[in-house]
Formats: sequence, C-alpha cells, structure tokens
Amino acid sequence: MDVLTPRTLDEALRLRAETADAWPIQGGTDVMVELNFDRARPRVVLNLNEVAELRGFARENGTLRLGAGLTYTECRRELGETLPALAEAARTVGSPQIQNRGTIGGNLGTASPAGDALPPLLVEEAEVELAGPAGRRTLPLEEFLVGPKQNALAEDELIVAVHVRPSGARQTFMKVGPRNAMVIAVASLALAVDRERGEIRAAYGSAGPVPRLVRAPLDEADGFPDRVAEAASPIDDVRGTAAYRRHALRVLTARALERCAA
Repeated sequence: MDVLTPRTLDEALRLRAETADAWPIQGGTDVMVELNFDRARPRVVLNLNEVAELRGFARENGTLRLGAGLTYTECRRELGETLPALAEAARTVGSPQIQNRGTIGGNLGTASPAGDALPPLLVEEAEVELAGPAGRRTLPLEEFLVGPKQNALAEDELIVAVHVRPSGARQTFMKVGPRNAMVIAVASLALAVDRERGEIRAAYGSAGPVPRLVRAPLDEADGFPDRVAEAASPIDDVRGTAAYRRHALRVLTARALERCAA
C-alpha cells in the first residue's frame, strides 16, 4: 500500500485526480477500522493531515466555513454558541481520543446513516464544498447524501469544507444507544425551533438509508413527533428494531421540543 502525503490543497487535488482509486484519510477513525479488520485494502492512501487549508473554521459574511479537517473536539470547544446542536453531537462521538482525531469531512465522506454530525448540519441547512479538476462546487447536504455510505462526491474530488449560515434558532441534539458514551446511535435527532422563520426543523439519524430533514410550521408542534417518526424508514438490525427506532424518534422529538422551549 502506498501513502501519498500532499502539503497543499492544490497538490492534494492533483494527486486525487491522478490516483482516483486512492482513499482519502485525515482523522482515520473510519478508514483505519476498515483496514485493521481487513475489510478493505486500498492500493493507495491519500493522507490529508498536512494540508493546512482543510483545517479549522472561518467566518465569512455571516456564514461559517468549516474546514473538512475540523475535529469534533474543535466543534465542541469552539462552536457551542453558534452551532449548539453540532457541539452537543461532538460530545457524544466516541472517546476523547476519537473526538481529537475524527473530522467533519470524514463523517461526510463515510456518509453513514448513523453519522452524528449529519443531523445537526441538516437542521442548519448546510452546504458541502467539493473541489476537483473541474473546479469547485457546492451541494446542499440533503443532495450530497444519496444512500447508505454513499455520497455525491466524484472519484476525482475531495470534500473541502461545509458552509453553514447559523440560524440562531434554539436547537439541540439527542441520541439513543445501549450506553451513554462511545456508542453508535440506535436513533439520533437534531432539532431546531426557528421562531424567526416560524418553523421547526428536525433531522434524524440511524433511522433510514440516509439522515433526513423534516419541517413543520411552529403551530404544528404538537403533532411533530409523529411526523418525524412517520418520515423515517428504519430497519431491524442487531442494534434495534424498526418499531423501536420509530418509538425512540417520537420520544426524542418530544423531549427536544421541550428542551428548546425551556
């Protein structure tokens, strides 16, 4: 296995275009599991850890640009006021070591239905910035997620950043699992009560092929838990049944509404 380590984004994009079968890696919290359990053996790994342009976040004209290399620890420490649901989700991701290494870009690239960062980004209507030989483009996160562990990234593109315009809405993140820490969600939910726009937005995880966004007017809050549960399309698996996931989403939505109203 060859490891390519570019130092700049331009170099990374050139190497990506030249070796389309290379696996991008930064934190490695998903990729290394695949390698360690011999589930995959890529010919080339594209190590993005030295690309400074992918790190951190910046504010640009009222929009937050979250670099693909932004870690969960940085989300937890730096974004609690502007993106509280994302900061709450970051606290639930694995161990402190995983939070130090895992990245937003990695969560997007893996596109797991259980990705903890995805529901909070969906309720804030995030857009994903992609770059490749043809230039840069942005996609709404809802369009970027196309199936279980499938996304709209072209073979010669890299995830560069996520763009979010913080709504200022009261919001929260919750998830259900067999224990309180270091667990993959049986069901998860981010919810925002946006009084300025007069709507409620919720996004669920681990309850369908991809995390999805559900909306309703504020005056329909009473029926919103049922609406979220009905919008989901969960399955039975080793972590929980479809019926349990729907029930969990009703409970999580009701609790999230109470929390955001407090």
